[in-house]
Amino acid sequence: MAGNSIGKEFTVTTFGESHGKHVGVVVDGCPAGLPLSEADIQVELDRRIPAEPKIVSGRIEKDAAQILSGVFNGFTTGAPIALMVENKEVDSSDYEVIKDLPRPGHADYPARVKYGGFNDYRGGGLFSGRLTVALIMAGAIAKKLLSRFDVDVLAYTRAVGKVKSDKKFSAQEIRRNRYKAATRCPDLACAERMEKAIVDARKEGDSLGGIVECVALNVPVGVGEPLFDSLDADLAKALFNVPAVKGVEFGLGFRVAELKGSENNDPYIMQNGKVATATDNAGGILGGISTGMPIMVQVAIKPTPSIGKEQKTVNLSTMKDARISIKGRHDPCVVPKAVTAVESAVAITLADHMIRAGFIPKVLERRK
Repeated sequence: MAGNSIGKEFTVTTFGESHGKHVGVVVDGCPAGLPLSEADIQVELDRRIPAEPKIVSGRIEKDAAQILSGVFNGFTTGAPIALMVENKEVDSSDYEVIKDLPRPGHADYPARVKYGGFNDYRGGGLFSGRLTVALIMAGAIAKKLLSRFDVDVLAYTRAVGKVKSDKKFSAQEIRRNRYKAATRCPDLACAERMEKAIVDARKEGDSLGGIVECVALNVPVGVGEPLFDSLDADLAKALFNVPAVKGVEFGLGFRVAELKGSENNDPYIMQNGKVATATDNAGGILGGISTGMPIMVQVAIKPTPSIGKEQKTVNLSTMKDARISIKGRHDPCVVPKAVTAVESAVAITLADHMIRAGFIPKVLERRK
C-alpha cells in the first residue's frame, strides 16, 4: 500500500476525513462494460450501520452515494471511477476540548508527532472508522465485478467480546440471516446475546471488540503473485488497513502451531469431477495462491478506544500527566460496522489479483 491506496491493477485510493466536507474514493482499473449505478453503491452503504440505536454511535450519516466519473450510459468506461458522500452530521465541539489530550488507544499522539501538529484531530481525521465508507463504496464495485465471474464474498460477525458462535454456517444461512441481526451474526440466538453484551458494556462507559469472519467462494485456482504479492499477504495488508483491525488469520490460523502435519494437511480428493480437498485448514490459500477451496479469514477487531470511563493520558500543551473521560458520539462496539468493511477489503483484493492473473478481462462482454 502506498499512501492511502490499495492494489496494482484494480487500484483504490481514498480521500477525506471524519469531520471534513466529504469522504470519497477513486477506483482505477475497473474493466469497461460493468453495469454500475449509484443504487448499486447505496445498497452496500445502507448495510454499514445497524438499525438498532442501542449499539451504534449517535452520529447517523445518510451517506448518499454520488458517482462523479467513470460511468456513462449505465456502464463503466474504463476510466477512473470517482465516488463521494457528504459529511453532514458533524459536531466537532467535543474534540476542541480534548485536542491536547491524546485519547488512549487512538492514533492522536503519533499522528500529531508525524504531521507536526497539522493533522486534523476532529473525530480522528484520516484515522477514523468513518473512512470505511470509502472502502465500502470501492468494495461495492469489486463485488459486482466478482459476481460476473461467480465469486461471492460473505462476511459476518463470529464473536463480540466473550460471546461467540461456534456454529458452521452455510452460504445460504449467512445470506439469509446476517442482516436480520443488528450485530450481523447469522446465529440469531447468539446475535441477541451479543447485542446484550454491547448494551451492558455501554452502560458501564466501556466498549467491546470481536471477530469478523469472511469467506470467499468460487475463487479460481492460481490467483496470487508469490513471493511478495502473495494472495494471503495482500489480503492481510488490505484488512490491516481497516481501522481497529489488530489480527488476521487464514484457515486454522495460529491453531496450526499445535497440530502435527498429518492433522493439519488437507488431503486431496476428487469431488464432482474436480480436484478438491477433504478439509480446508489452509483457508483456501497455499504458497500464496488460491487452491480453489473457500478462502476463510478471521479478523480481530479491537474494542472502541473512545469510552466514557476515565483514563490516564498526558496534556501535550503542558507536558504533564492528565486524565480524560471521552464524551461525544461513539460506537460501543465497531464490529457490526466492520462487517461490510472487511467484506469490501477482501473483494477489492480478489478483484485486483484476478485482473492481474487474467481471470477478469480489461473489457467485459455485454450480457444479453
